[in-house]
Amino acid sequence: MQTIYWKLQADNEKSASASLTQAARLLQQGEVVAFPTETVYGLGADGLNGAAVAKIFAAKGRPADNPLILHIADKNDILPLTTGLTANAKALMEAFWPGPLTLIVDKSALIPDEVSAGLDTVGVRMPSHPVAAQLIALTGRPIAAPSANISGKPSPTDAQAVLDDMQGKVAGIVDGGRCGIGVESTVVDTTSPVPMILRPGGITREMLEAVLGAVEVDPTLAGSTDFKPKAPGMKYRHYAPEAAMYLFEGAATGCLPQTAKQAAAQGLKVGVLCSAELAAQFAAAENNIAVSCWGSEVSDLAEQLYALLRAFDKQQVDVILAEGVDEAGLGLAVMNRLRKAAGYQIVTVAAGQLCAKSGTHLPGFMLK
Repeated sequence: MQTIYWKLQADNEKSASASLTQAARLLQQGEVVAFPTETVYGLGADGLNGAAVAKIFAAKGRPADNPLILHIADKNDILPLTTGLTANAKALMEAFWPGPLTLIVDKSALIPDEVSAGLDTVGVRMPSHPVAAQLIALTGRPIAAPSANISGKPSPTDAQAVLDDMQGKVAGIVDGGRCGIGVESTVVDTTSPVPMILRPGGITREMLEAVLGAVEVDPTLAGSTDFKPKAPGMKYRHYAPEAAMYLFEGAATGCLPQTAKQAAAQGLKVGVLCSAELAAQFAAAENNIAVSCWGSEVSDLAEQLYALLRAFDKQQVDVILAEGVDEAGLGLAVMNRLRKAAGYQIVTVAAGQLCAKSGTHLPGFMLK
């Protein structure tokens, strides 16, 4: 398949409009087109066309029991997609739409099973990215769109990453520049008596509580996979680089530099993902150690996370050691992505020794 690539020029509105009109026409014809949102790039198809949606799963290699999110251009566009909205859903729409928030609602008969993975509910969001909003409006249909990457790999936050994964697999890619937030939307189940966060994202728990009061966090975010997912990214390993990855949490973060040097001394090429403070503990050119520093703010890490993980793949590192962050605010979403990228291989400290969490076996270079 030939993949059309549209590079939108911010200073050429007429050209951009023509490109989006062409992309919308392909979507109307049942093809798959990648496009930018404020979170990550999405891989879109007509969300009311089951055959078109099936092409998303084929392009990504995505399990069929992993539901998709429908993207709309206007708040009222959600009404035909659901049998009814709760008061909590309406309050969240008013507070955060358009924006990086997905609402789980009871689905209407319009929703194909390919979108909802056979569930009685569906996820819907209204993106704030102007390119996404214009493309959805031009298509005239809700667009089903997971992240535009091969299933399990780090999500793409720029068009080149989409091209790396999807060239020849989809009809088109709209290049609208880098995404701003960098992690996928927050997903909230509004069908339960107390709204529940199924996936943390750019709309934080604290922001949700300011609108709703009580908000719960789904316990499966701790790592259980024995359930039927109601939202994307809940069940399978996601956001994962090619190398084995270990996430250092709590007091263990202070041990990360020395652990990296021990691994390098054993001949391993080590990728280190850390803050500026920890990066300062490495020499300018450590042998066999590639340090990727995100800066000092969690928002910086969120924006850069997937690009940094993809960069480690290109550097062909043997192992990645990542520094954990505090889970307040956006930190909850970042830690969710880091834990899944690491396959829940989490390193902590007990009695002064590095130890594994959740049954992880520590590699030899971590053992004294």
